[in-house]
Amino acid sequence: MAVNVISASPIDGQVPGTSGLRKKTAAFMRPGYLENFVQSVFDAIGGAEGKTFVVGGDGRFFNTEAIQTILKMAAANGAVKVIVGQNGILSTPAASHLIRLNKTDGGLILSASHNPGGINQDFGLKFNTANGGPAPESVTHEIIRCTAAISQYRIEQSADIDLSAIATLTCGDMLVSIVDPVSDYQDLMQNIFDFDKIRALFASGFTVQFDAMHAVTGPYAHAVLEDCLGAKPGSVVNGVPLPDFGGGHPDPNPVWAKQLMDVMMDEAAPDFGAASDGDGDRNMIVGRGAYVTPSDSLAVLAANATLVPAYAQGLAGVARSMPTSAACDRVADKLGIECFVTPTGWKFFGNLMDAGRTTMCGEESAGTGSDHVREKDGLWAVLMWLNIIAERRLSVDEIMADHWAKYGRNFYSRLDFEAVNAVAANDLMLMLRDSADALTGQQFAGLTVTKAQDYAYTDPIDQSISEHQGIQVWFEGGARAVLRLSGTGTEGATLRIYLEQYAPDAADHGRETQLVLNPVRLAILEIAEVEKRLGRTEPDVTT
Repeated sequence: MAVNVISASPIDGQVPGTSGLRKKTAAFMRPGYLENFVQSVFDAIGGAEGKTFVVGGDGRFFNTEAIQTILKMAAANGAVKVIVGQNGILSTPAASHLIRLNKTDGGLILSASHNPGGINQDFGLKFNTANGGPAPESVTHEIIRCTAAISQYRIEQSADIDLSAIATLTCGDMLVSIVDPVSDYQDLMQNIFDFDKIRALFASGFTVQFDAMHAVTGPYAHAVLEDCLGAKPGSVVNGVPLPDFGGGHPDPNPVWAKQLMDVMMDEAAPDFGAASDGDGDRNMIVGRGAYVTPSDSLAVLAANATLVPAYAQGLAGVARSMPTSAACDRVADKLGIECFVTPTGWKFFGNLMDAGRTTMCGEESAGTGSDHVREKDGLWAVLMWLNIIAERRLSVDEIMADHWAKYGRNFYSRLDFEAVNAVAANDLMLMLRDSADALTGQQFAGLTVTKAQDYAYTDPIDQSISEHQGIQVWFEGGARAVLRLSGTGTEGATLRIYLEQYAPDAADHGRETQLVLNPVRLAILEIAEVEKRLGRTEPDVTT
């Protein structure tokens, strides 16, 4: 086989964000675009010579073609072995597990997470390091530097690899090990949970509907929930991964998972509902007539963790992203364990887990996980809930009511203003940073500001500093609002506004969420001048 060394130059606009490089699929399909980024990743980590990697993705459009390019480039750059999911499929948590299990030098994961897929939609690629987690900022910054300095890339001149069958093949001098994408992950789940208890729960007549949203988790859910644990056939819906996710938006929230929500809000609903996203790292939990916010889900899982075999000895600590509600803080306080608050992005949890400081982590954007891998894990969260239900024999609604009675309730909602003018959105955030100190004591929509800050984080392990991670505003009466720009979109900017109101009194716990939060919403919209600056009064998505 021959190696081609092809001249390359920096590509305008090819700058990775906090979650790798996400662009429109057509951008990745441009000649040299994918190759530039892959070579920059290899260059940023000191080359691929003698190294081993994991490669796989969520099955979206262009997944298999991109994998073929990555394999040929890994071979040309001297990698000795690449482990690939059969048919190019690997959920993000399964890829993290394979990196850790096989002690590889990292992995390339192909996904745009919860973004839509298809030739006219989104594609993404990110590098995970040897601990199985997303590249930390030091590596990301080096990748960015390399994308701006690239002059050539290397690629093997060879035929495509057949990814359809489990086998060990070669690409040039490099071994390509094609593995079952599910089996090792399923073994990991069996070592964490009491599968016998969950089987008994299903055998008792307990019913579930899991919406895989035509994304990567379908094969995993079929194998674990139906084939292994005995959930009745048909419990997993939309379980076949499709390149365009069936034309849907694979984001597990009440808006995009409306099919599941309609089922679960009916009187004849199954006992338990759940959904996962494009690459399998996010989750949504729903009981019969009872939606569970991701913030509450993290708090409940932390409070009940010792009911699950892997966590029977207790948690070392918990961690949440800053926009996530403070519900888990109250659990940590009662358990006497540390609670860390980090910027948004799973990579910030990696140092804490590697140092043994935290066991369980969560983000308000439907990501929950533990130190079993270094990614959030949608199916893991579902199995945590099922194991807890199997032990407590209470409904989701009953578990939530009991939790709020013990800890109080953090009413919570997120408003997404999507595809807004990026310049205007950045100006809005700059205005808030400049005026944060002056907000204290001022009144907006009847609420008095007690504190406002531009959030910065100092990593307690490596002392690295991450600044400008969002604006927090606190109000009298236990309310908080957060504003930040999201890096997950591919068009314009997405402004996310998070609303929170703590209610310690059980008499208030049954109130409607948006009514409780309306004063906070009105206050923060006024403070941020959203209508004036963005020309918008209503969000695209409210969750």
